[in-house]
Amino acid sequence: MKIALTGNPNSGKTTLFNAITGKAEVAGNWPGVTVEKKEADLKKKYNPKGINVRVVDLPGTYSFSPYTGEEAITRDFILGEEPDVIINIVDGANVSRSLFFTTQLLELGIPIIIALNKSDILSKRGDVVDKNALSKALNCKVVATTATSEDGLINLISEAVKLGKEKKPQIAPDFAGKDSEDSDRARQRFVDGIVEKCQVKKRDSSKITFSDKVDRVVAHKWLGLPIFFAIMWAVFSFSIEGLGGYLSGYFNDVVFGEIVPSVANGFLEGMGVNPLLQALIVDGAIGGVGAVVGFLPLIMVLFFCLSLLEDCGYMARVAVVMDRFFKKIGLSGKSIIPMIVGSGCAIPGVMATRTIEDVNERRMTTILTPFVPCGAKLPIIALFAAVFFPEKNWVGPSMYVIAITMIVIGGLLLKKIFVWENTSQFIIELPEYKIPSLKYAFLQMIDKAKSFIYKATTIILVCNTLVWFAQAYSWTLSPVEDQSLSILASIGSVIAPILIPLGFVGWQLSAAALTGFIAKENVVATFAVILVATSEESLHLPGGALAQFFTPVTAFAYLVFNLFTPPCFAAIGAMNSEMGSKKWLFRGLAFQFGVGYILAMIVTQVGTLIAYKTPAVGFVPAIVIAVAMAIYITTVIRKAESERHKIGVEA
Repeated sequence: MKIALTGNPNSGKTTLFNAITGKAEVAGNWPGVTVEKKEADLKKKYNPKGINVRVVDLPGTYSFSPYTGEEAITRDFILGEEPDVIINIVDGANVSRSLFFTTQLLELGIPIIIALNKSDILSKRGDVVDKNALSKALNCKVVATTATSEDGLINLISEAVKLGKEKKPQIAPDFAGKDSEDSDRARQRFVDGIVEKCQVKKRDSSKITFSDKVDRVVAHKWLGLPIFFAIMWAVFSFSIEGLGGYLSGYFNDVVFGEIVPSVANGFLEGMGVNPLLQALIVDGAIGGVGAVVGFLPLIMVLFFCLSLLEDCGYMARVAVVMDRFFKKIGLSGKSIIPMIVGSGCAIPGVMATRTIEDVNERRMTTILTPFVPCGAKLPIIALFAAVFFPEKNWVGPSMYVIAITMIVIGGLLLKKIFVWENTSQFIIELPEYKIPSLKYAFLQMIDKAKSFIYKATTIILVCNTLVWFAQAYSWTLSPVEDQSLSILASIGSVIAPILIPLGFVGWQLSAAALTGFIAKENVVATFAVILVATSEESLHLPGGALAQFFTPVTAFAYLVFNLFTPPCFAAIGAMNSEMGSKKWLFRGLAFQFGVGYILAMIVTQVGTLIAYKTPAVGFVPAIVIAVAMAIYITTVIRKAESERHKIGVEA
């Protein structure tokens, strides 16, 4: 049996899906969080008889006539797959809006049961919805639910399974004018009539609510952005310098610094394992993976805090605050949604751009979204902050401030360089503020941790094993005592000259940056593998093994370089899918690399002059590159302005 979950965005659909299946899909307070269908089996709690039931969570939609890509997914699935039963989640806090889509579903003939969700909000408001009257008006079963606490879900699923077995065709309610050209207005009049009969509102809609009062401050025209920065600063300070940093320090120092290597060495020595193989396992596999996993507590604390912010309704306000600024650069508030999603991982962030209708805005957002530091980049931030900026809580938040700055500057450049006209409009429904669910935040944190560990024990493990082999052997496959004669050194040496204008000297730095394109966590892991063979000092301690390659200024520049050059291969694959054009993919990658390169070069050259009163390494070639880049950008912008003038498009 196949059960489809449908409903408007922000109706609690994905929360309900997670509750009945045990999954941990991202649920958000805005349209576009679910951009493709999700499938899973029912949990045993909701399926005691062990019936084969598959639940499909479809993207939120306001109408069966698709306006966006995700709405088309919902329509095509229902018409093409013909599920046995549809659970239509109706937002109890916005019944009138939800029932418009419900009446369209009822006309399909597929068995439907309505979940009147957010019953807790109805009770809080003192509003009443007569379920029996609503059921009679729509000719279908209505079950009151609260997805966040799982109230009513057992009854809902029981009724849905029963309805699916009966396979009785749905009899749609009849209303005058539904077949006329003015059918949408007739449908809305029909819905309004049902709501008038079935719902009693005790709250005065003209009364200013608590959410309204808070929004006057946090979504204020001028105060909104500083408040957002302050909140994010607090979150990252707590995650990196506070609890998360403390726990990560223990993991790095004790767990992966002493306990795990000691146990592994003792076990392998007891088995009589060859010393080279032992070094490969302990120094390469365990050492590299441990250097990354050691920052897992920090990442878990951060995502727990971000989940709380999202669940309480604040992140939807961020989209509104950003909209007025993004419009200046050819984007809209819709673009901030993929960027917020991308703070967890760039891949779903890039995929979320498909909710943007305007193709030019979608491409711009796809190019700019990876600038937001994702979970994979947090170990790099944490490592460099710990080694070069101990007890300074501004490094982590500064990466996000720089990211927003570069998104704005990058958007302005893209708007100037390419000739297009933005036509997108941004409309979003703001949910009421609520006390965030600790359970939801905990589940999201665990889900992110599982993904991080899986990545560390697969892609990063394999990559680190290869890195260890490459730094330990020459091209003749002979062991080397001097790393400069290794395979890895020869590869890094080819790339190293490109990084000299950035002040980065040494094949080790280019090798680590190169592996970072496979997975950003590999930057930390590669340093761990390379330096463990040449130094007994801990990687993450102030003045440790990493300090020999950087000054604080060049360390900050290297951090910027790895964060703002193109993302990992998987995210690049997502970019290719969403761009729909190889030409635009390569344009995007070139733009990202150029931003990361130039930004790192500016940090090194200007920062060194200010901090040390002397030019940095590569000062002369940096000047040449800067002049050449300025001439190139000026020429391209002039050409674009000329073409824009010819076709009458404003910049």
